Amino acid sequence: TIKYHIVKGLLYANGAKTVQKQLKIGLPMTDLLFTEKDLITSLKDYITAEQSKLERVKKWAEKMDALSVTATQDPEGFLGHPVNAFKLMKRLNTEWAELESLVLSDMSEGFVSNLTIQRQHFPNDDDQVGAAKALMRLQDTYKLDTSVMASGDLPGETRLTVDDCYDLGKVAYSEADYFHTELWMSQALQQLEGGEEPASAAADAVTILDYLSYSIYQQGELERALEYTRQLLRLDSTHQRANGNLKYFEYQLDKQKKVEEDEKKEEDDEEGTVREEEKTKGERGTADYLPERRKYEQLCRGEGIKMTPRRQSRMFCRYFDNNRHPKFVIAPVKEEDEWDRPHILRYHDIVSDAEIELVKQLAKPRLRRATISNPITGVLETAHYRISKSAWLTSYEHKVVDKINQRIEDITGLDVTTAEELQVTRWQNYGVGGQYEPHFDFGRKDEPDAFKELGTGNRIATWLLYMSNVSSGGATVFTDVGAAVLPKKGSAVFWYNLFPSGEGDYRTRHAACPVLVGNKWVSNKWIHERGQEFRRRCPLAWQQSICGDEGIDP
Repeated sequence: TIKYHIVKGLLYANGAKTVQKQLKIGLPMTDLLFTEKDLITSLKDYITAEQSKLERVKKWAEKMDALSVTATQDPEGFLGHPVNAFKLMKRLNTEWAELESLVLSDMSEGFVSNLTIQRQHFPNDDDQVGAAKALMRLQDTYKLDTSVMASGDLPGETRLTVDDCYDLGKVAYSEADYFHTELWMSQALQQLEGGEEPASAAADAVTILDYLSYSIYQQGELERALEYTRQLLRLDSTHQRANGNLKYFEYQLDKQKKVEEDEKKEEDDEEGTVREEEKTKGERGTADYLPERRKYEQLCRGEGIKMTPRRQSRMFCRYFDNNRHPKFVIAPVKEEDEWDRPHILRYHDIVSDAEIELVKQLAKPRLRRATISNPITGVLETAHYRISKSAWLTSYEHKVVDKINQRIEDITGLDVTTAEELQVTRWQNYGVGGQYEPHFDFGRKDEPDAFKELGTGNRIATWLLYMSNVSSGGATVFTDVGAAVLPKKGSAVFWYNLFPSGEGDYRTRHAACPVLVGNKWVSNKWIHERGQEFRRRCPLAWQQSICGDEGIDP
């Protein structure tokens, strides 16, 4: 089921790549796992050394204890023997000093040194906060139940502790996200009341109830906020803030009831309706839950697809030879209609597994934070919403890149010499759900300098090659038309961003959904206008309605 794959993706949630900014760590996330493994080995070596030291001290103590028992039974007789007297002087003068040195010896030096060296690569507080926010974004996008995420009751899953739930709630609270604060603090309280012991003293029932009462109050539910405040005071009657909140909540509740009574008498329910809407629980605020966000999340979950049966009946699979292109006459490519308006095509088995692995190996050493074109300056820069790493590969670097570029030109019939270099991108989950929020590939009219530095015009078309399968998540969704394209290794999807007239096709607004399980590898080829003048023509006499839409007829 989808929930199994969703929660399975959370197994990898200990990584900490942020949603709103790039991690400031110096190593790739996978390398951090091996760094931690090395530290664990170093810690075990330290434990072994400490145990060895304690064992030596223990043996010494046992030997001295036995000797002391014998000696103290007849002190004068014991010291009457010259050897015993000599050995006593030697022990007190030399051997106890050696034992002191042994006890004072620091066996942790190697471990602490290794930890200090590796610490420079560790995530910081901002990274941890970002990972928590990303986890909540996954929760929203895929409608994950908090208890399912926390309990880990599905096969092979790692559960979230009281402390984990408490920390998630604190992050939400710091962002004034009272909806998620309530969800995670409630889960922390439930696990605490179930008998789970927190590792941190901070995650106690009083503190959790304090967060809960205020976050619920902020959502307009005074009665529930009051109940949690009373529950808190039953545990700690001297809690200063709770006592103040109790009086305030009671006053506000009385005031609210009087207003409601007055409204009922006047039979004026307009304000009451507004109040009820304000009190409605479950919305995450207008700032983060806009209509496009809702549509995006629905499409990522496989909901809200708008293809009618009549339109679906006109979608076909075919063998495509691009007007009897010499390379495809004997071996045509497999072409499938993914969507009609705009016309989105998928080409199956375009690259082999061997070619994909070569491209990955070429890209891995150069993977950097993915960039977008600044709409004002036209300069490529990072954006908070593009959570992936990418590398650019040129044709002359390896014959496999040149072959892929030529294959794109042969299939599309477009000139790729003016296209951008092949961009290889890796979207990782690690609980962060690598994603790219809704955007256009082409530059709009209000972005006159978009791609100016390239000097090849606007992006006329997009070629998106999937280089891996994704067990769950990672679809490419078109929010304006309701299309969702699932990743399939070795296949590529292609669409035009511009009408033949050069006008932008705003139906191509699209986004990448969060990856839940595994990694998603893709490569993009953005083809530009320059060089396509005689390859994709639009006669001036044609109207936009004729020249503008090359989708399948309705």
